Amino acid sequence: MTSSPTPNSAAAPATPARTPAGAPFSDLALSPAMLATLAQLGYDTMTPIQAASLPLALAGQDLIAQAKTGSGKTAAFGLALLHRLDARRFDVQALVLCPTRELADQVTQEIRRLARAEENIKVLTLCGGSPMRPQVDSLIHGAHIVVGTPGRILDHIERGSLDLRGINTLVLDEADRMLDMGFFDDIAFVANHCPKDRQTLLFSATYPPGIVKLSQQFLNKPREIKLAETHGASKIRQRFYEVEEGDRLQAVGRLLDHFRPASTLAFCNTKARCRDLVELLRAQGFEALALHGDLEQRDRDQVLVQFANRSCSVLVATDVAARGLDIAQLEAVINVDVTPDPEVHVHRIGRTGRADAEGWAFSLVSMDEMGRVGNLEQHQGGEFEWHPLTELVPTSKERLLPPMVTLQMLGGRKEKIRAGDILGALTGEAGFTKDQVGKINVMEMSTYIAVDRAIGKEAVKRLNDGKVKNRKVRVRMLTE
Repeated sequence: MTSSPTPNSAAAPATPARTPAGAPFSDLALSPAMLATLAQLGYDTMTPIQAASLPLALAGQDLIAQAKTGSGKTAAFGLALLHRLDARRFDVQALVLCPTRELADQVTQEIRRLARAEENIKVLTLCGGSPMRPQVDSLIHGAHIVVGTPGRILDHIERGSLDLRGINTLVLDEADRMLDMGFFDDIAFVANHCPKDRQTLLFSATYPPGIVKLSQQFLNKPREIKLAETHGASKIRQRFYEVEEGDRLQAVGRLLDHFRPASTLAFCNTKARCRDLVELLRAQGFEALALHGDLEQRDRDQVLVQFANRSCSVLVATDVAARGLDIAQLEAVINVDVTPDPEVHVHRIGRTGRADAEGWAFSLVSMDEMGRVGNLEQHQGGEFEWHPLTELVPTSKERLLPPMVTLQMLGGRKEKIRAGDILGALTGEAGFTKDQVGKINVMEMSTYIAVDRAIGKEAVKRLNDGKVKNRKVRVRMLTE
């Protein structure tokens, strides 16, 4: 880990004493209420990126931090921006720019959890793919923190519906991906509408030239933090399989039948490959969904909910669509195609093997892709483990089914529905146990409820026959 001024920047202010990874949050200058919230959330000790960045960020310094998804970076910048927030001032004081709607939603949820220490803090998400008018109405009612994608934030600034004059913290999350997507000019426009004396925190998984350009234009004497890649070979078991091009998609089903992972993320290099693979897997009896750029936002939301709550076995995605996803308990990653970018390969396989769990990373390789594999081996400093496709045989006669199913209920945050209301209805009058209920996602207009597959149909019937918050509800099993 390094912490130093970036090239061509003036000397930064004196650096606070370095906090070691694994240190308790109580070592930081956080309020007792925030420390109590962190304890309730189960945040006992700091991850490496939190330990490296938080003392600097809390001291008000600008940062460039290299950190990958799942490293704890959201809590790092979330705690920093909440530390500077004045809840009595009802104007936008912090802005977080994200490359995708999915990442923005995850960041918003995390900041809301961290903000429990002060109940009246309002966090608003502003992303493309959603109607403009409700967002404008929400801004009229006021917000403390805005999380959004660059294009939609720019639209609100130009309309005059978003005033950034009160911003004291600007966060650029996954800045490298925003640059890849062509957002440099949008980021520049937004940054130029924020006060010059703000704090700017830039987080990036890689360090392309555009990051240097961003830091020189929009950061003030930033500190640079680099962390070594944390995905250890002992946690992620990689296997490579040589395939004929015509057998590539069939090989995915063979991997699933042999290893039977409960949750798999399969990466394809193109949207067309995603569609072809999902069609084949469904024909073979697998519960598979696709995530790519052609999906409508509502469909993207439903796909992500089902995969995250374990009611879909396989999510087939392109790299851009899957960027920023942090799925718990992901047992396997399959590289259906080999990526030409070694850093993308590391990012793909790093989705599994989280939180000291073990994970599988399988790669299917045609002869035309052997040169790419050589580059990967050089990048990772060792030879890969190769296995023949012939060893992949079904290990069970049972279909590989996800453990949960998803129910969709009309009504969400607008009707002031809470997850506790749904859980209470299912475990009260409906008569199910808490163990039979999984994740409950309350959206603006709908609520998605994961329940044990064995009770899915009965849960739909009992909820429709009963009441939630003393009101009749409409519930259905979510299908494509």
